[in-house]
Amino acid sequence: MSTEIPEYGQDEMAHPLPRTSIVDRIPWLVDQCRGKRVIHVGFADAGFREEQGRAGSWLHGHLDEVSSSLVGLDFDGPGVIAATDGGFEAHLVDCTDPAAVAALDLEPADIVLAGEVIEHLGSPGPFLEAMAQLCAPGGTLIVTTPNAYGLVNVVANITRRVEVNHPDHVVMFTWRTLTQLMAREGWNPTGSVTYVPVVRERGDRSRFEALAVRLVLGLERLLGRLGRPYSADGLIVTAQRK
Repeated sequence: MSTEIPEYGQDEMAHPLPRTSIVDRIPWLVDQCRGKRVIHVGFADAGFREEQGRAGSWLHGHLDEVSSSLVGLDFDGPGVIAATDGGFEAHLVDCTDPAAVAALDLEPADIVLAGEVIEHLGSPGPFLEAMAQLCAPGGTLIVTTPNAYGLVNVVANITRRVEVNHPDHVVMFTWRTLTQLMAREGWNPTGSVTYVPVVRERGDRSRFEALAVRLVLGLERLLGRLGRPYSADGLIVTAQRK
């Protein structure tokens, strides 16, 4: 069966961005989940769990303090074991497999939070399909992901010819591409904000490089106040089922 593909013109390539603001990621997400039943997908933060723990920025721990109930889902076996050993309810599951997610038979949640997950997935469509099984009627899906328009990579490309990315990322989203994907998979995007990532450790970078990163992130915040929040390196989109 063939599908007719519409013809597009150059004018249809420009998509107006909705007005929004830059927020602090963890406090904003904690406020959205306060008093709610929450399912947190990708909660273990594989590869950065120890760093997050040292910095006191493990999001799942903050959510546990404010949510009425909290369930963690992840494909990171050691992370799930560590969480259950620590008294959290957590399940090992491939969230790109709708049947596997359905087999968990979890009570649907008010908030399904997919934090820094979708950019790791080769199959984001089935992932969004699976999230629908976790979301209660009238509930909200929150997706957080790096913003492909973020200034850090623009500056790094121009000044050092490098790309700044998590070693496990396979895709990057803009506001338009993420909301378009969500709409195709049966979600109605309802809002968006951006955030500036927190730099906690210098690692192998020189003091000059660390300072340059902080200056760029400071510029992102300034641009946000000047009405250009999509220059920030993080993107959050909320959605409900159609």
